[in-house]
Amino acid sequence: MGHMGPHPDLFDEPGGQPDGLRVVRAGGELDLTTVPAFAQELKEARHGTGRLFVVVDLLDVTFMDGSVLDPLCAAWEECRGRLGWLRVVHSRPGPLLVFRAAGLVGRFPRYASVRDAWTGVLADRALERRAT
Repeated sequence: MGHMGPHPDLFDEPGGQPDGLRVVRAGGELDLTTVPAFAQELKEARHGTGRLFVVVDLLDVTFMDGSVLDPLCAAWEECRGRLGWLRVVHSRPGPLLVFRAAGLVGRFPRYASVRDAWTGVLADRALERRAT
């Protein structure tokens, strides 16, 4: 069981989310033409100083290719450098295929929802336990 964040009930209030958590949502197709805007949003989510927890919500993404990996990895590195993390929420096969092809499933394991990502509850825990 992942530990609960300090303020899990904040998710129940409209627009409420824990301090230090930034959520970046993407939808539709993520490819060479749309990734620059996504990368810009990721950059804006990282403004300021202090610990940084970023959840990237790809639930509404219908297509994604490898062009998304550079901005995601840059954001991941920066979050790590600021003693936080970046976690990705997705459910369709597309993102998983891209992460798998790039060998990044370990870096970007799957979370089923923003709340699960915040509390550290992996979507594929059972699968991952079998694989290790």
